[in-house]
Amino acid sequence: MERRLNAELWDKMHYLFRDFNDRMVHLELHYDYEINFEAFRTVLICFFEKAPVFHSSFVDNKVRPYWEVKPYDIDDAITLKNIDDSEVEREVDSFLTQYIPPESDLQMKVGVFYHGGKTTLCFVENHMCMDGGDFKYFISAFCKNYNDYVEHGILPLNFKEGSRSYESVYGDFTPAQKKMARNLYKNVCAKDDHKFPLTEDRAEDKSFIARRKISEDDFFALKQIGKKYGATLNDVLVAAYFDALYKLASYDPDDSVTISCAIDLRRHIKDSSEQGITNHTAFMQCRIPRLGDDIIETLKYVVNSANLFKKDKFMGLYGLPLLRFGYKILPHAVSEEIIKIGYSNPLLAMSNIGILDHKALALEGHEPTDGFMTGAVKYKPYVLLSATSMKNVITLSMCVRGNDDDKRIVERFFDLYEESVCKLKNS
Repeated sequence: MERRLNAELWDKMHYLFRDFNDRMVHLELHYDYEINFEAFRTVLICFFEKAPVFHSSFVDNKVRPYWEVKPYDIDDAITLKNIDDSEVEREVDSFLTQYIPPESDLQMKVGVFYHGGKTTLCFVENHMCMDGGDFKYFISAFCKNYNDYVEHGILPLNFKEGSRSYESVYGDFTPAQKKMARNLYKNVCAKDDHKFPLTEDRAEDKSFIARRKISEDDFFALKQIGKKYGATLNDVLVAAYFDALYKLASYDPDDSVTISCAIDLRRHIKDSSEQGITNHTAFMQCRIPRLGDDIIETLKYVVNSANLFKKDKFMGLYGLPLLRFGYKILPHAVSEEIIKIGYSNPLLAMSNIGILDHKALALEGHEPTDGFMTGAVKYKPYVLLSATSMKNVITLSMCVRGNDDDKRIVERFFDLYEESVCKLKNS
């Protein structure tokens, strides 16, 4: 008899996002030694057993979709290669830009690339299974269990299990607060026609990931700027995004523009250690009335907009009851069509995934020398700027299905972003 898992609300929403992006989340880590592959493989098996959604196939039966747990061979999830140092970039980019269909028997693929006495690890997973917050937890827990197994012979068992339901976000509210939160039917989706100036779709379009680093010195300089103006580091990064974007796209400086910023809804959960891996991410709309006369004025606009959201104790929870109603009452195929009418996918978005803790990601005493995590490959005209930091170096990334002209446009955006960072530093 087949084993089934519930298709949770955010699973269904990310399935709906198939029209806007490929739903993959990507992780790349570099180590200065060759990892123990057999230990790595064993730990991965244990994690797949702990989280059966990784070896499940999404079944869209048009009425009540679900996950069907599948038998699997872990070697189908792992790509192992010995390559030259000169091949690393090509092999990594090829691996990271792959697409895993939701109906596949496996929802995560892992690449292990040995080169010149070093190892590069790549992970690609379906966003329907977990978001960036739980992906960070996954890789930290994986590294800890790997070390316990290699160094002490302890079988990998330390990995959280539990409900994947979105309703966990209400668990720590008082009865009165819970009642209020469950009635937040207001739709707060982004409605802004400003676009990132990519080309029209072409036959030669394919997925690519563009990256740019912000140095440790610049990282600390941006944090100091934030402290000076009552801004978080995320506020500062968003301000630079706005500043670069107005110039890249030649927006009218007097135009109001909105960038949707990802929110980790675990902010509402006091202890998520009893929850299963899942999605708890929503968006807030950061709107500035115009481009500031200088970048500090733009930063102040960002801070004002963000603070309006942060004052709301139900930040990020608006619209969830509406989605629940739509998915629960109506057949899935009908729900999707109705939700599409009311849902406006943001043309411009940012996800600050946060810190990749190099100490927590150490393997056998070897901390990663570099690494980053990034969100889904977006389909034009939609874009997502992702940010992660490791050892006080920020990696900005943008995943696009596009062509060589689009690559040049994204690289130009990063050039302008660096100029914006310089302006912030010198303010």
